[in-house]
Amino acid sequence: YRPKRFEDLIGQTTISQTLSLALDSNRLSHAYLFSGLRGSGKTSTARIMAKALLCSSGPTSKPCETCPNCISANTNRHLDVIEMDAASNRGIDDIKDLIEHTKYKPSSARFKVFIIDEVHMLTPQAFNALLKTLEEPPGFVKFILATTDPLKLPATILSRTQHFRFKKISNKDVIHHLSHILHEENIDYETEALDILSRSGQGSLRDTLTMLDQAIIFSKGKITTACVTDMLGMIDPQFMDNIFDVVLQKGDITPIIEALEEYEAGQVCDEMTIYLKQKMLLNDKTKFDVMLYDRFFRIIADAKHLLSLNSNSSFVLILMLNKMMEATHLKTIEEVMSEVEQLQTMPEKPITVEKVIERPI
Repeated sequence: YRPKRFEDLIGQTTISQTLSLALDSNRLSHAYLFSGLRGSGKTSTARIMAKALLCSSGPTSKPCETCPNCISANTNRHLDVIEMDAASNRGIDDIKDLIEHTKYKPSSARFKVFIIDEVHMLTPQAFNALLKTLEEPPGFVKFILATTDPLKLPATILSRTQHFRFKKISNKDVIHHLSHILHEENIDYETEALDILSRSGQGSLRDTLTMLDQAIIFSKGKITTACVTDMLGMIDPQFMDNIFDVVLQKGDITPIIEALEEYEAGQVCDEMTIYLKQKMLLNDKTKFDVMLYDRFFRIIADAKHLLSLNSNSSFVLILMLNKMMEATHLKTIEEVMSEVEQLQTMPEKPITVEKVIERPI
């Protein structure tokens, strides 16, 4: 399910529209830089861009997909699309070999496209060797550089490229894409399970798809919330509900502490934060009011600070849950002010001073 067209890119509408307009108006740069989080679509966009440049009816934002150039590009076998992983080919000799390829005209297409992935991994000497060619390449050469860390690139490289910043893909877009894939594969699923997968991917569609593949195998026909949380080693949302029910009712936390020993304390704090955040965004006031959200967030933050000091994890969780139970009965500012006003309006009692009888020395 790797995207083959600009319209298939997930969560990068602005970039796909800009590149499409550049292709259709033939306002092309000799070098592009794609930067962003891993799995955000940089390499896929680079390959789509290369295909759009090489298509027999192009350059066009809508490659025909039927000409020999498109077919070869879709199978990553086009002789005029040269991909290099700078993480494993980072030396000056590797760049000199690439520069040597720029001297020869394309074998079958109008352009020769060089895609350099993780370009920030190149050595300073390799950057210097690339600089001259990047500044004044032959007319038939196009460079597409991709990186997860553009701040490590020399300013001389940045100034010679058109920079496109890929943003983190939203949970909504990821969930929509996952549901589309599962519909195509005729696999049943629970929406909450897809939400957990999306959040675990942290904006990386590639990582999320890898976890989805694991979930399909693990769930045996239907992707459920319980299967996904079990697979990822996360706390089941139903159990999280039970935790806060016990906290609000000031019940016995011993069984909860025993169950939470299976998880890292830091993970418990993070998942509690996510749980409360979701409840707050859904404006769920059946259990919590705004003041209680604020208190719980502060208590969890204090617990994470204690964990950073290498405190005993079980003790920190016990302390956190006990503080949460106490926080449910704290008075609001309005209640405190009301009590103060009542005290101020109460009549003062007369003060009697008893006569002090001095004892003889």
